[in-house]
Amino acid sequence: MTLSYSKSEKTAMVTTKTQIRAADAVAQRLYRAGCRYAFGMPGGEVLTLVDALEAAGITFILAKHENAAAFMAEGAYHQTGAPGILVATVGPGALNGVNAVANAHQDRVPLIVLAGAVDADEAQSYTHQVLDQQAVFRPITKASFTLVQGAAHIIADKAVAIATEGRPGPVHIDVPISVADSLVPAKAPPDRQPAASTAPAGSDLSQARDWLTSARRPIIVAGVDAMNEGCGAALVQFAETFGVPVITTYKAKGIIPEDHPLALGGAGLSPLADTHLLPLLNAADLILCLGYDPIEMRTGWRDVWTPQTQNIIDITAAPNHHYMHQASLNIIADCGATLEALSDGITSANTWPDHAPEATKTALAAAFPTGDDWGPAAVIDTCRAILPRNTMATADSGAHRILLSQMWQCYTPRGLIQSSALCTMGCAVPLAMGASLATQDTPVVSFSGDAGFLMVAGELSTAAELGLRTIFVVFVDASLALIELKQRARQLTNHGVDFAEHDFAAIGRAFGGVGVTVHNRTEMRDALETALAADKFTVIAAKIERGSYDGRI
Repeated sequence: MTLSYSKSEKTAMVTTKTQIRAADAVAQRLYRAGCRYAFGMPGGEVLTLVDALEAAGITFILAKHENAAAFMAEGAYHQTGAPGILVATVGPGALNGVNAVANAHQDRVPLIVLAGAVDADEAQSYTHQVLDQQAVFRPITKASFTLVQGAAHIIADKAVAIATEGRPGPVHIDVPISVADSLVPAKAPPDRQPAASTAPAGSDLSQARDWLTSARRPIIVAGVDAMNEGCGAALVQFAETFGVPVITTYKAKGIIPEDHPLALGGAGLSPLADTHLLPLLNAADLILCLGYDPIEMRTGWRDVWTPQTQNIIDITAAPNHHYMHQASLNIIADCGATLEALSDGITSANTWPDHAPEATKTALAAAFPTGDDWGPAAVIDTCRAILPRNTMATADSGAHRILLSQMWQCYTPRGLIQSSALCTMGCAVPLAMGASLATQDTPVVSFSGDAGFLMVAGELSTAAELGLRTIFVVFVDASLALIELKQRARQLTNHGVDFAEHDFAAIGRAFGGVGVTVHNRTEMRDALETALAADKFTVIAAKIERGSYDGRI
């Protein structure tokens, strides 16, 4: 007679044992960290890991490619705050995820990479699919471990702590086959507690407070560190108290609601936006770089202010090793705690008497108009008008991302997610799927160019299997639009940027979703309203003219 047990019964059985598998030790620590989903594609080398994750209460999601699986894990993280989990088998499985792991490293995403590995003694005389996976992952992670039986609990706790502390990022663990099944004590040592928030003190704090008191043209540039530290409320209160306008990086969009009078929107990738924002920075007498990580920015943001003549305060989670800019004062501390220490007891003053921030905001609105009859701007404007205020959006790399990042208003942090540092194509679809899975009561829309969408179209089968209601918007112009634009700007012959036009709506229907092609605002509006009411995912193929981005980004 074969006995079967529910997931809760299995979990209860595991927790009452005096010994558990090393894989269970890892899985249970991840569960305590808040993880509820893991993504990947299993091979024989990770079957114990998958079983342990499920037994711990972490649902394993079968993706169709490890790279997409890692982006799904990131999408879930942005909704839950718990580290993402990628499970990859030995050799090609682990290597398939390298791009997304590098993306997590640059985009400051806590991701636990669990990779199957051949046992060390076996690898001495067996070479099939065997390679030094740690050598691959070390340069693109915060840490890389090989799980060992006697330290399974400790390695799991270290992985969570390192991935989430300071500036978050990925941590890799190679899990040898026999180690995953080896028995360890069920009782884990105490988990390391998170470090307390820090704030500046002494002469540096006094100097910063003096500069704030005397500032008449202050401005904030907020970045991914501030978003990851969750200091949105403190930022808004500080900005309102002292009359400080706020520019954000693309990753930090929504840390101040973008319909707030002091919000100037995102920056870093659009030369058109820079023509309005950089002069404002040049006119500032105090620039507060709040969790600003210039890994998101382009060369146009290198040394855009002058610490010899302007007061620049860098407040970050890690020291300046980038040298994209320099500051008058460097503070390694928590952003929210620093703002509180800076403002304590200081009275506000009238700022920007020439009303330059308001003029800049008006100029930006004129530079990115919403009134086009049709085209990419009209697609974005229609989506923002129809989709609910709390909709989470994801953006793929390409010309549409630059326009979207300027036009799509975010009202909460993580309202727009993208690969803003590594700029990986094919990320928007899986990011949106992971977010949809983790928060099924929030609408999620993915924006992709047609080329990026083709890279990951197979994951629509995963969306169907999971019953997701994600909306996938595809800008269809049969061209690598951003690269083609750069090609023309250099007066080069058209090569390697055009491809055939495909029926993306039919692809959506073929995988079990709704698929519709739109050519104007009315059709776009109807498609969005239908998608919001649908019980399955929707692909909306928006056909636009080639060259639609000329002069717009």
